[in-house]
Amino acid sequence: MRKLIEPSSCVAANGLISNRHNNKSNIYNGNLSNGLKYKNHLTKTSVNGIKHNIPVDVKSPEWHEKHDSFEQTPLHIAILTYLGYLILYLYGHVSDFLRLIGVEKNFMSHERGNEGFVPLYSDFESFYHRNIIRRVAECINRPIASVAGAEIDIMERITDDYGWSFEYTGKVIRVINMGSYNYLGFANDEGPCADSVCESIQKYGVGMCSTRQEVGNHDIHVELEKTVAEFVGAEAAMCFGMGFATNSMNIPALVGKGCLLISDELNHASIILGSRLSGATIRIYKHNNMKDLERQLRKGIAYGQPRTRKPWRKILIVCEGVYSMEGSIVKLPEIINLKKKYKAYLYLDEAHSIGAMGAHGRGVVDFFGCDPRNVDIMMGTFTKSFGSCGGYISGSKALIDHIKAHSHSACYATAVSPPVAQQIITSMEIIMGKDGTKLGISKIEQLSRNIHYFRRKLKSLGFIIYGNDYSPVVPLLVYQPAKLKAFSNGCLEGGVGVVIVGFPATPITEARARFCLSAAHTKEMLDQTLATVDRIGELVGLKYSSKGRDPPDVTAQIEY
Repeated sequence: MRKLIEPSSCVAANGLISNRHNNKSNIYNGNLSNGLKYKNHLTKTSVNGIKHNIPVDVKSPEWHEKHDSFEQTPLHIAILTYLGYLILYLYGHVSDFLRLIGVEKNFMSHERGNEGFVPLYSDFESFYHRNIIRRVAECINRPIASVAGAEIDIMERITDDYGWSFEYTGKVIRVINMGSYNYLGFANDEGPCADSVCESIQKYGVGMCSTRQEVGNHDIHVELEKTVAEFVGAEAAMCFGMGFATNSMNIPALVGKGCLLISDELNHASIILGSRLSGATIRIYKHNNMKDLERQLRKGIAYGQPRTRKPWRKILIVCEGVYSMEGSIVKLPEIINLKKKYKAYLYLDEAHSIGAMGAHGRGVVDFFGCDPRNVDIMMGTFTKSFGSCGGYISGSKALIDHIKAHSHSACYATAVSPPVAQQIITSMEIIMGKDGTKLGISKIEQLSRNIHYFRRKLKSLGFIIYGNDYSPVVPLLVYQPAKLKAFSNGCLEGGVGVVIVGFPATPITEARARFCLSAAHTKEMLDQTLATVDRIGELVGLKYSSKGRDPPDVTAQIEY
């Protein structure tokens, strides 16, 4: 069968590429690196003596309905939210007029007027930033002065011009870090990872100053890619220095004009950019809606390319493992069944799931007990669970050889820094148990326990939260823009650092605070966070759940 990397002559009878892998991977042969037999772990299983609560019905279509949290925005809250943005919009225009006539002091930077030149940028494009985002500027881009671990030091800053500029007081505020993607707690300045990184700096230095195709291909990069391939269960892998570029620069190397790319509506901006750069025809399916995905597949096969009605050169389904803004988990078994049924390819972005999902930390493929060979292109990043930076593409050896030759990121980007590579290698070896300890597995178990405890507590307190019960990303719905600032500042005063997200990163009526759980968080940290959030929620009025709040004695009985 022709392969994904042959775009010029790979039209099957129905216009799609056959997706059967007849060759056995010599890296992934059903055995995990630590000697554990890889099997479908759809029961409560034990790994290295650590018990993991894996739902037995995880592959059933009803499982997501049972474990996904979602509540429709209350009508009165939606109306008030729209009204709030309308007031801000009108007030912004009034402020701009007062600045124009000199009544209000103008702190904005302006483009120099060059005679004969059109403006380089439109001043109106910054309207939202200067009149709305500026009002919550003190809650975003807060500089930290410590390791991004379970606790961080935030540099205190003040403003006397309503957010146009800030001055640092010289003080730091110690808070619990509920915003970083440090899922397994490897982002530390001490321990085996930090020690190995220091050794690598002494041996290799900090930078390669070259691309992989010139003189930047080091032995540590070869070791890194072998480790990644072994970890995810693929034949081969290639690593890149930036997670965003791993998607945006590699998708164009896989599909192009005459190809159909079917993407989840909530996919990350890097996937959206890569899809647009590829030149492929893009079709969007509703988030995690398998009926709509199948409808798009059937429609693509039936009608073919626009105007010519020729069969598509190939069809690629693109989805994420854990969606970073929603906290939802992909319906991977169902997508695999559909891609086999319609002979399409599957591109899986495991940025937020690799390391954080599954009994062995191998992502949603591990979590659902699926064969990695059923996912044609596995992508992931090292910026979350591994406490490093960069990303990877893994799959068949033929696929990786094609990526190495045709990816802009592979050809033109500087090679991964050696200490960054060493951080990834050491953390992956710890997770796989190659260090001779149970530290990696215990981190996975700790993260799982923190997730279930924190989510159950928030629900019991009466908040609306989104996402799956097993997801490390926990969005708490705030809705109204004014409450975002009050919630963020209130949490900071209570010793908790959170991330707030609003329009346009979310729908206009679904502004939220996003918590990211970590294995480094202790029960005491979570309890302090919950107490602070409960207090702010009562003060600001954020407990919108139609289910109401459980009695205090019921909430107190939730076990860790």
